[in-house]
Amino acid sequence: MDLRYTDEQDQFRREVRDWLAGHVPAEPLPSLDTPEGFELHRDWERTLESGNWGMVTWPVEYGGRGCNLIEWLIFEEEYYRAGAPLRVSQNGIFLLGPTLMEFGTDAQKARFLPPMAAGDEIWAQAWSEPNAGSDMAAIRSRATRVTENGEDFYVLEGQKTWSSRAVFADWGFGIFRTEPDSKRHKGLSFILFPLDADGITIRPIRQLDGDAGFAEIFFDDARVPVANRLGDEGQGWHIAMATAGFERGLMLRSPARFQVTARRLIELYRQNAERVSPATGERVIECYLDAEAYCLNTYYTASRLMAGGRIGSEASCNKIFWSELDRRMHRIAMSMLGARAELTEHAADAVDAGRWLDGYLFSLAGPIYAGTNEIQRNIIAERCLGLPRA
Repeated sequence: MDLRYTDEQDQFRREVRDWLAGHVPAEPLPSLDTPEGFELHRDWERTLESGNWGMVTWPVEYGGRGCNLIEWLIFEEEYYRAGAPLRVSQNGIFLLGPTLMEFGTDAQKARFLPPMAAGDEIWAQAWSEPNAGSDMAAIRSRATRVTENGEDFYVLEGQKTWSSRAVFADWGFGIFRTEPDSKRHKGLSFILFPLDADGITIRPIRQLDGDAGFAEIFFDDARVPVANRLGDEGQGWHIAMATAGFERGLMLRSPARFQVTARRLIELYRQNAERVSPATGERVIECYLDAEAYCLNTYYTASRLMAGGRIGSEASCNKIFWSELDRRMHRIAMSMLGARAELTEHAADAVDAGRWLDGYLFSLAGPIYAGTNEIQRNIIAERCLGLPRA
């Protein structure tokens, strides 16, 4: 891998930086887990699309720029450097979008990708169930195929939980058991469904901060066309694992996110260096180096994919690394802030508008979402290291 940027890549970086400088909101948007904040973040997605920045790696015909993964990493670096809003459409553009590119029909790509890139349709991720969290093979929600008046439908029954963005989103994606007597990984299908369909009920789940970032989804005789199935019937597990690879390995958590946090942590240490121990400084330096190492590893992964490689089980290593790094950085920040760490954004003496507290609370979920780190360690042991199952 050549660590030097080409002249074209440097020019691309300048183009991204200049556009963001003229369009990023001057003030942070309200939380995207509130009704007002969600719609303002959706408007931001439309602003991105107006500049053709909705999803730079997608083909032009689907609302993208046709950029390669190195250019996407450059875009992400400038995006986070500019302090641009979080992507409310991340479940769609970073997870479902690449999955549609790989497994979708031409009709599905034409139908779903352009409005996804434009922010017109926001997607919720609907994997987990009450008894099937990290163990997705235990899924019990059913999709029964029926034919009425010459049209083929799936009748959806069951429950999903911890569905991110489901309170305000437009569509959801998940896997359902289409073969009633199947077990574990067999007989599952990947299905797309509108969240406002008859027979679908959404119940918000409040987070630690009180906002409804997640929801339960109940299916009671909800009907969706068979054309909404992604891939072949029974291929759902294979497709879902490809989606999980995008989530754990590359797209969902770009290194720029953690590099920005590491730089903010250094600045926080400088402001408090006289009253904290030298050991804290060493921990801060270690976090910075780890963020840079993760960046280099991601560039390596992107280069390998561009050369025809694929993301495999090693994606689990990435997921453990970035989730634990994020938690560690925020814990160090909280320890430096002391009692001030508990102040929320509206408190008079809040540090950095309470961003460290908000980031800390979110970082606690990192080892859980996208598959718990305990499960990721099992995957690494069995599939990467070839160790026997216990």
